[in-house]
Amino acid sequence: MFAIKRRAGVAIWIGAVSLFLLASCTQEQQNKISRDIQNWTGTNGVLEVYAGDKLVRRFLKIDKLSTAMGTDDNKPRAYRYGYGVLDENLNFVVDPGEKKVYFEFSDYATNYVFFEGPR
Repeated sequence: MFAIKRRAGVAIWIGAVSLFLLASCTQEQQNKISRDIQNWTGTNGVLEVYAGDKLVRRFLKIDKLSTAMGTDDNKPRAYRYGYGVLDENLNFVVDPGEKKVYFEFSDYATNYVFFEGPR
């Protein structure tokens, strides 16, 4: 019985310290922690690319989108990239023959929507 109470006390203490440390982080640091956790656990993102109001490409099972960084100046570039399965027939299902591909798109010229997979 004493061991259970001790474990509970330690767990509460660790939780309180964690909350205190997280609260003392800046918003940017909290966002980075969130992204790190998300990168570790993965996501099921969908990227849709539009030409006007017409859907022209869909990528499924995207774990993250990354911003390209300059080699010499280490500044963010005006495009993003990632890996996902190209949904060739736009049916929201990874069919046989549809493969994981690398993609890039411009932050300025591409109309796109990124969202969590519906399934």
